[in-house]
Amino acid sequence: MIFDVEHETMPREELEALQLRRLQNVVARVYENVPFYRKKLDERGVKPEHIQKLSDVTLLPFTEKQDLRNHYPFGLFAVSRENIVRLHSSSGTTGKATVVGYTKRDIKNWGEMVARCLAAAGAHSGDFIHNAYGYGLFTGGLGVHYGAEELGATVVPISGGGTRRQAMLLRDFGATVITCTPSYALHLYEAAKEMGIDFRDLPVRIGIHGAEPWTESMRTEIENKLGITAIDIYGLSEIMGPGVAIECAKVKKGLHIQEDHFLAEIIDSETGEQLKPGEKGELVITTLTKEGIPLLRYRTRDISRLNTAPCRCGRTTARMERVTGRSDDMLIIRGVNVFPSQIETILLETEGLTPHYQLIVGRINNLDTLEVRVEVDEAVFSDQIKNLQRLETKIEKNIKEFLGVTAKCKLVEPKGIERSEGKAKRIIDMRGSQA
Repeated sequence: MIFDVEHETMPREELEALQLRRLQNVVARVYENVPFYRKKLDERGVKPEHIQKLSDVTLLPFTEKQDLRNHYPFGLFAVSRENIVRLHSSSGTTGKATVVGYTKRDIKNWGEMVARCLAAAGAHSGDFIHNAYGYGLFTGGLGVHYGAEELGATVVPISGGGTRRQAMLLRDFGATVITCTPSYALHLYEAAKEMGIDFRDLPVRIGIHGAEPWTESMRTEIENKLGITAIDIYGLSEIMGPGVAIECAKVKKGLHIQEDHFLAEIIDSETGEQLKPGEKGELVITTLTKEGIPLLRYRTRDISRLNTAPCRCGRTTARMERVTGRSDDMLIIRGVNVFPSQIETILLETEGLTPHYQLIVGRINNLDTLEVRVEVDEAVFSDQIKNLQRLETKIEKNIKEFLGVTAKCKLVEPKGIERSEGKAKRIIDMRGSQA
């Protein structure tokens, strides 16, 4: 089902004309109302009237996450505090939190965007949506919640945590759609299994998963174990929250971007140069309709590529490739660039391993080291020690062969890696403490 036929199937020429009008409007608004952007634009000698075509977006400055932190809490808001009806914020675990504000219209637009996404995933007004994204300052829970209500579905606002209780309520309430991170979906499966609940006996048919990078191998793992169709959703709090883009259930080849609200680019993360459609690089997004905190050319640090060809589902919006990692999460091990998702693919293609792993990065004698800790399943754990050692050697060989980096593999017992109720903590970088 297409929720908003007018905007999701708009001819490309009309869509780009709409984007240009909205780009011109947002540049004028931030120049008038946000001193940070006025200073940035003046330094470049750029005025709002210089934006005459979509390609002129390259005249505009980039916005970084640090810019939001530097202007904490409200320094980048484009409207008065009286017009802000809601605040959301990041956790601030790596520094000051990033704070975003929403006007009443922002909230309405957000709900409609998420409703589009839910419909693209195959959800409809008759569904029970078990929403296990966290509520509160994190955008995931409330973002999906309002979208589900806009769709007309019944939403179960379970949030994160209480995993065994969640498994019970999935059975008792008869949810048909579940929304959570992909790693938490597998955690739920394990909890349900321990309680004697077989996910494949439940009416859940769709899982909508995001907030962390995940691979096709993990999708297969989720679909096989839970007996559902697993759909990738994309969003980030600085831009809006969940609902920026989603796969359509019909094709599942790229995530449809809500292009009437966002102008997406791909850039070379080193040079900042804009790349052509089909080239892989860093995703950059300009908000076209957001009132509370509009952002120009926000560097997401997510690695993707764009495809502007129409989709068989009928939508004409550009699709972004599944995020394969982040430019700032990329590990450089002795000169080799490594993304966690690349190692995850190797692990999930190895029989006897679970999808739960951690990458421990260290430094010995000024040389970087990488240890891959991964859980084995019950059958393998009970195997002979020499067979476990062979499996470790096989994994180390595959990582070396496919990625060109030397890693030590350590197999751990089932449940030996701590579970997360939100984003999985994949990387533990010890290099700072070992310097």
